[in-house]
Amino acid sequence: MKKKLAIILATSFLLSSCDMSNRDGGALLGGATGALLGSTMGKGSGRFVGIAGGAILGSIIGSKIGASMDEQDKRKMHSTTQRSLEESRTGETATWKNPDSGHYGSVTPQKTYETSKGEYCREYSQTVTIAGKTQEAYGTACRQPDGAWKVVK
Repeated sequence: MKKKLAIILATSFLLSSCDMSNRDGGALLGGATGALLGSTMGKGSGRFVGIAGGAILGSIIGSKIGASMDEQDKRKMHSTTQRSLEESRTGETATWKNPDSGHYGSVTPQKTYETSKGEYCREYSQTVTIAGKTQEAYGTACRQPDGAWKVVK
């Protein structure tokens, strides 16, 4: 659960071809992850302090990590995610690596289902390793009418 929001935001950022800088995307991802982690601390107003503190610290750290992901990293992650969600069986891991930056990652579909609206969706786990630090997260994506997969949770 902790890292679910992180991967959702990271993949959403990549799959939507959003025009934001790597640093901005990293800050958004880090802030959301920090807030999610902070929400597990304390109760009542203490939980709010944990969320705020986690968001601030996560934004700072995420900004530094995001700044180190280049366009080739994003393209490789995006194409691997799309291909894996479309073609891989549940539990089958697809990987990507950018030989220029040394960054790499993986996508593993976990569960496939059809919604009440007739959409096909897949839960998945994903890892990204940058500068030797691996982050793991979970998300859900649904197939769009044009065939692309879009993160929904």
